[in-house]
Amino acid sequence: MRILISADMEGATGVTWTDDVVPGSPQWDRFRRLFTGDVNAVLAGLYEAGASDVLVNEAHSSQRNLLLEDLDPRARMLTGRHKPLSMMQGVDSGVDGVVFLGYHAGAGFDGVLSHTYLENQITGVWLDDVPASEGRLNAGMAAEYGVPVLLVSGDDKTCDDARDYAPEAELVQVKECVSRYAAICLPPARTAELLTGAAADAVGRAGREERQVGPHRIEVEFDASHLAQATAVIPTVEQIGTRRVGFDAPTMTEAMKCFKVVTAIAAGAVQGIYG
Repeated sequence: MRILISADMEGATGVTWTDDVVPGSPQWDRFRRLFTGDVNAVLAGLYEAGASDVLVNEAHSSQRNLLLEDLDPRARMLTGRHKPLSMMQGVDSGVDGVVFLGYHAGAGFDGVLSHTYLENQITGVWLDDVPASEGRLNAGMAAEYGVPVLLVSGDDKTCDDARDYAPEAELVQVKECVSRYAAICLPPARTAELLTGAAADAVGRAGREERQVGPHRIEVEFDASHLAQATAVIPTVEQIGTRRVGFDAPTMTEAMKCFKVVTAIAAGAVQGIYG
């Protein structure tokens, strides 16, 4: 039994603000260990329940945050940027299930460090007319490869979101959102217990499903008009509002590749404190 873990950081144990997740700060060094601890807790449950091979895909920012030297030695870790399938790299390798660890709410919604790909320039993303977090987008890609979402962890807003896009997944709330930069957090000893138990329970749902392949539409709304103008030069992307663009794609994989280009172009068009 082979499992993929897509590991993001904003929804990890104790994380509540920028310095916790931006590489280079003392707080980031501290929370790298808690992040790695969350991953190890999930790994313990997966292996306990019979997983034979687990690939951990680093999915946060620089994608060089987890501490390999502290990782459960039974696992493998994919680290570094510029992966074709980004947060879902490895979903096409014959895995039997995927875990969304340390996830967060989407842009435009309440939640600790809520965003969708870009930290603050995107105010909303829609997948087939439904508001979409990174979790919903990634679940769409998992479905295209017939891979069930087994477990989602993060704050309470993340779990609320996942109940809609992955209703059968195990959910682990490691903190309760008070504001974008504040949360009521459980200590690592408690979240580890919850994560391990949920991961062990989730393995029972592992197994390839029928692939759901078909066309999709993604729309993106920015906080400034020039970002929509900049991204509308991408072939297939159309400006459909002052701050909004949209595009159609034949598959979810192609849709997410285009979405990555849109976010990269938008990030490059930001000009200092004026955005």
